[in-house]
Amino acid sequence: MNLYKSQYHASYAKKAELLAPAGSYEAMTAAVSAGADAVYLGGNLFGARAYANNLDTEALKSAIDFVHLHERKLYLTVNTLVKEQEMQEKLYSYLLPFYCQGLDAVIVQDIGVFSFIKKHFPKLPIHASTQMTLTGVYGAKLLKEMGAVRIVTARELSLDEIRRIHGQKGLEGLEIESFVHGALCYCYSGQCLFSSIAGGRSGNRGRCAQPCRLPYQVSENQKRWNTKEEPYLLSPKDLCSIELLPDILESGVFSLKIEGRMKKPEYTAGVVSVYRKYLDYYMEYGREGFLVSEEDKRILRDLYHRGGFTKGYYRQKNGRDMMFFQGREGEAENEAKNIELFKEVRNCFLSEEPKEAVTGMVVVRCKEKAYLTVSRKGQQVTVEGKEVDAAQKQPMTQERIRKQIEKTGETPFFFSELLVQTDGNSFISITELNELRRKALEQLKMVCLQSFFRKEEGKIKDDVREQLKEDSVKKARGKKSFYRIHVYAEKKEYVKAAAAFSEVSCIYLDASEFSAEDIQNYKEQFPDKQFYYMLPHIFRDTAQNWLEQEYNQLLQAGVDGFGVRNLEEVSFLLEKQDAFSIPIRFDSTLYGFNLESMRFFEKEWKAELVTLPLELNKRELVQIADRKSELVVYGYLPMMVSAQCTRKSFQGCSYKSGELTLTDRYHNEFIIKNRCKFCFNRIYNCKPLSLLSAKQEVDLIAPYAVRLDFTIESVKEVTEILSKFIQAYREELLFTEEPFLFTRGHFRRGIE
Repeated sequence: MNLYKSQYHASYAKKAELLAPAGSYEAMTAAVSAGADAVYLGGNLFGARAYANNLDTEALKSAIDFVHLHERKLYLTVNTLVKEQEMQEKLYSYLLPFYCQGLDAVIVQDIGVFSFIKKHFPKLPIHASTQMTLTGVYGAKLLKEMGAVRIVTARELSLDEIRRIHGQKGLEGLEIESFVHGALCYCYSGQCLFSSIAGGRSGNRGRCAQPCRLPYQVSENQKRWNTKEEPYLLSPKDLCSIELLPDILESGVFSLKIEGRMKKPEYTAGVVSVYRKYLDYYMEYGREGFLVSEEDKRILRDLYHRGGFTKGYYRQKNGRDMMFFQGREGEAENEAKNIELFKEVRNCFLSEEPKEAVTGMVVVRCKEKAYLTVSRKGQQVTVEGKEVDAAQKQPMTQERIRKQIEKTGETPFFFSELLVQTDGNSFISITELNELRRKALEQLKMVCLQSFFRKEEGKIKDDVREQLKEDSVKKARGKKSFYRIHVYAEKKEYVKAAAAFSEVSCIYLDASEFSAEDIQNYKEQFPDKQFYYMLPHIFRDTAQNWLEQEYNQLLQAGVDGFGVRNLEEVSFLLEKQDAFSIPIRFDSTLYGFNLESMRFFEKEWKAELVTLPLELNKRELVQIADRKSELVVYGYLPMMVSAQCTRKSFQGCSYKSGELTLTDRYHNEFIIKNRCKFCFNRIYNCKPLSLLSAKQEVDLIAPYAVRLDFTIESVKEVTEILSKFIQAYREELLFTEEPFLFTRGHFRRGIE
């Protein structure tokens, strides 16, 4: 077995980038040794892999220096949602040392964090994380306008969709990064609350418990569909797109991203080595003769796979063949070969750190100061030692001087050429030669790195921070008892039931079920109600084409405003605002986790209302809620939004929306809705969130409105539940307990 060790060419990085994961310092050095152009890793805060062996501050600064000395790049994951107190007390001080050290970019999910970094670290490039659920041109435009230099696309995008982003006028210069290898999530990244709600460990905070890798059964009308041999209904195979590299690169992808910060350094190095080989080949020869060998495919399988590989979504929308329902974790096919492969990878890429070539000249002459000059790619330093004495017995020979100076040890350098000049009558001690070498190489290292260093800018003033804290305290003292009641309806039969209550002022109509004609009818039947149109969870080609055709009809029908769930929809509607201004309300999936994001939504993106996030507890909600916030107080919460379709996997595509039941090992039943109009599945929690008896606690949050979400209830239940909430939130009737099985969600417990 022959592993590929690239002779790295810096010019390649200008055409395409091979981006490797690093869950530890060793994995980072291994990735560089194997030929990665850049690595991404996390520090001890704000990274989406909280359980990886993340680097502390000093180790991360050393890692930044390491990659820069080897002409590579390092990107820091700051790709979690950040709470208000963390924004005030931790984010700036956490990023500052890495910013000053020359960090190449941050990967960001939270819009508040994005805005914060632009203000306080203006020279730090920002990459928009895949956690932002970026699915098209509109989201890319929005983020480029904000200042993103790169977007990381949702894993679910096809090559055609990526090609359209790349070719879009106005997006020139915006880099595209896409995953090419590693684990696939069942849910669109950034849209998963399953682990959070069911297990208290949030994927949005880097602590996903992977409920998608657990067994379930699926049924319809109590008839089970999957066999006992196929219980892992939510577990995709691992992605391997090595054979698609030419197509991916030609679609406009600049950075080829490998997943795996939780995996071993040997895995990182081995996968990087194979992808480096074929990227080098493509850069050199193009498509001609591009063929991945069976040996290299086997190496990738032996390094790790989950039930075999899939080429992912690049050429297909979804499908049974992308899933591994049997669920056996993907060890390599041959245990012995796996062990041997890992040994070979370690010997090749992990046994010693890579070194950079330098040239040098050392001069040792009697009665003159010894000196050593070292050079690397146009950068040069010279250091002097003590005056050299005449030899009393044996003079120092050229060979002994050379041997000692070339002992570069743990430094990042080796001498590719060393010129030694001596007069044959001089003596210099080994200690002095070592000191010459140490000083010279340390100074050369600093000369090589100094162009990356930055000075602190945009410092947060203490009085501003204190004012933020004071505002939070004032907010906590306020109370409220009168609320506007809003209802979200996923079924047509809910509308009449909700509209029967005079206290309900606004009804959100889900785009999957309602049309412009429905809105027009409701406006005529219920003229005292507002009707907002809640756009799809996912906004891809189908949804975009549909909305472009329906938008004017919706306006003509008298829609009062739109509810948006993703960046694509925000961008689409902001473009339309130039011609016609219509209110926009942000659903909880846009994550206003902190004051910075809430204010950005309201001021920059013209949000009329922002639905408060579902993962904050009541104390955290107090800090960010304001007169433009809405709080969900009832509803079966959507825990996953997936491009996969359970119905299609087991019964074939019906092209008709429906409901299935997903049952876990504890006999909890979750409803799956396939939304064929926009081609995605939603999974709902087994119990509804209810804050009926928590009204006094909600009063301290004091949102502008409270919202009840109706998704799978009967009409009778809608009427009964609404009646009770109106009694509590409008008539001041105190409920001490809930009249049905329920969950408080994160209202009291919160997340880490």
